[in-house]
Amino acid sequence: MHKGSCECGAVKYELDGPLRPSVACHCTQCRKTSGHYWSATQVPNDRFRITKDDGLKWFRSSASARRGFCTDCGASLFWQLDGENATSVGTGTLDGATGLETAAHIYVADKGDYYAIETGPKQRDQ
Repeated sequence: MHKGSCECGAVKYELDGPLRPSVACHCTQCRKTSGHYWSATQVPNDRFRITKDDGLKWFRSSASARRGFCTDCGASLFWQLDGENATSVGTGTLDGATGLETAAHIYVADKGDYYAIETGPKQRDQ
């Protein structure tokens, strides 16, 4: 069992079972919502449980996806693709050590010009 929350604690969640390695997304939407690039693990929805949703709001960020964030502290927490039975969860919102590694960087063609991407993990333009 993994637990996590937003910065202020108004949104809390639990994830059961193993987590997918983290994937760092450099697309413009992820950079706008996080202030940098966004890195997330992912679990099937039947292993994802919101235990406190006092500040949770869902924002339709595109025609095919929505993002969950905290209205109190502004933390970007979740990403869900329509029709996919899984939720991406911001790796940085997990409590304590995760044991996860970054497996890939995606949308690197859209990355900001102010940083370099580490060598090692796979990189995909899209």
